[in-house]
Amino acid sequence: MSASNEHPAERPGQDPVRLIGVRESALSVDEVFRAVGDDAAGGIALFVGTVRNHDGGADVDALGYSCHPSAEAEMRRVAEKVVAEYPVRALAAVHRVGDLRVGDLAVVVAVACPHRAEAFEACRKLIDDLKHEVPIWKHQKFSDGTEEWVGAC
Repeated sequence: MSASNEHPAERPGQDPVRLIGVRESALSVDEVFRAVGDDAAGGIALFVGTVRNHDGGADVDALGYSCHPSAEAEMRRVAEKVVAEYPVRALAAVHRVGDLRVGDLAVVVAVACPHRAEAFEACRKLIDDLKHEVPIWKHQKFSDGTEEWVGAC
C-alpha cells in the first residue's frame, strides 16, 4: 500500500481526528476546513448544516439546541468509527448548542481522504451517524406559536 493509500491506523502518533467540539459560539467553516488540511489528501468533503426557515410545512422562526454532557465524547466515538472504516487522513466536526436563528450554522463537518469518492462517503457517514447517535436535541419554535422537540427521547 502506498503512503497516499495508507490507513490512519498505519500512521502511529497521528490522530486523524483533528477537531471535535460542541460550542455555544458561532461556528466557522474556515476553521473546520483548515483543521482537515493534509498534503496526502486528494479530496476534502465538507458539510454545513444550517437552520432553515421551515420544517414539515410550518414556518420556523428560531430554534435551540441542547445536549447531554456526553455529546462531545459521543462525537469523538462516531468520528473514530468513521476513521476506522474509511481511509481518513483528517476529520473535524463541530456542533452548535444554544439559541440559533434562521441561517445560522448548526453543524460543520469535514473529512479529508486520498480520493474524492472516499471523502464523500466518509463525510456522509460522519454527518448521518452524528445526527443519529450523538445526544443533541433541537427545540423548534414556529411562527404560529407552536413548538416541537426533535431528537429527544
